[in-house]
Amino acid sequence: MASRTIARLSLALAAILPVALATFPHRALLQSCQPNGSIRGKSGSCNPDNDSVCCEDGKGYTTFACSPPVTTRTRATLTLNSFAKGGDGGGASSCTGTFFDDDVKVVALSTGGSTKGSGARIAS
Repeated sequence: MASRTIARLSLALAAILPVALATFPHRALLQSCQPNGSIRGKSGSCNPDNDSVCCEDGKGYTTFACSPPVTTRTRATLTLNSFAKGGDGGGASSCTGTFFDDDVKVVALSTGGSTKGSGARIAS
């Protein structure tokens, strides 16, 4: 009887553990990012509020190993923002509910910035 219970528990754990690990909400915070190249800046819509540094034509900006793959079809806009309270980076971090002083390096990734599950924002 005890061995049957242990077997069922082990089977349930084996089925649930991969799903739990894959959906861990702070998974992005656990990965390390290493510089692995650079992209060239292209000016356009610059927001100089809060002493933000603007994207300069031809200037190299570092990419990281944790960045998603970039191809010629990838559409993206690089913005440099303040994530301090009242800054131009938006509200507090959705994961921790905190703001970050301007001397803290923050990377914010967005799938569109929409709410109610149709988009996601990650800051780390």
